[in-house]
Amino acid sequence: MLARVLVIDDDAAIRRLLRNTLERAGYAVVEAVNGRDALAQAAAHHPGAILLDLGLPDRDGLSLIPLLRGPDSGVLLVVSAREATEEKVTALDLGADDYVTKPFDTEELLARLRVALRHRGTSETTTKIIQKGDLTIDLDSRTVRRAGEALHLTRKEHEVLAVLARHIGRVVTHERIIAAAWGTDEDPRIEYLRIVIRNLRQKLEAPGPVGSVIANELGVGYRLRSD
Repeated sequence: MLARVLVIDDDAAIRRLLRNTLERAGYAVVEAVNGRDALAQAAAHHPGAILLDLGLPDRDGLSLIPLLRGPDSGVLLVVSAREATEEKVTALDLGADDYVTKPFDTEELLARLRVALRHRGTSETTTKIIQKGDLTIDLDSRTVRRAGEALHLTRKEHEVLAVLARHIGRVVTHERIIAAAWGTDEDPRIEYLRIVIRNLRQKLEAPGPVGSVIANELGVGYRLRSD
């Protein structure tokens, strides 16, 4: 049996769909229909993953994210019909690992869940070397190699890549990347970040018709692909 998943949604049809999808994939499922129920179920079952809807009857799901996250908590994916960029950014900044918009493809949802679980526990203090295909990112030595060949990155490129690498497979908001790479004493425009990302893509991607190493989550941030 894989991780226990807590599904928080007041829509019975969505809960049924998610239960059937998750159980077929080998997960155990616990359900909650509102915020109060969600906190009680989380405390009782200590789920390895949480799928959280934002439109709950007793409180906004965004307010639950900090309450459901903790040092020993599982991953948290928002699954919501809210499409506004501001909602996505707020959820991710509050601690959500990913954001899936309804209606969703069940296979994509399972893939997002697998990625989040795979990288559960990854943190800035414990992650030193990240391997992605033929890319090796060594955060201690600040070196990056592709197929064994060292790549020359600027200081800003290293800092942006390090933020993405520590959260590989997860979207990182523009604001979090800028804060980590530029710090609080500088006030860069998002255009500077786009320039750094463009340069990183050119350096990290092998020649040929391959997908982008760094995915753009439109209006929200960037994701270092894990596949």
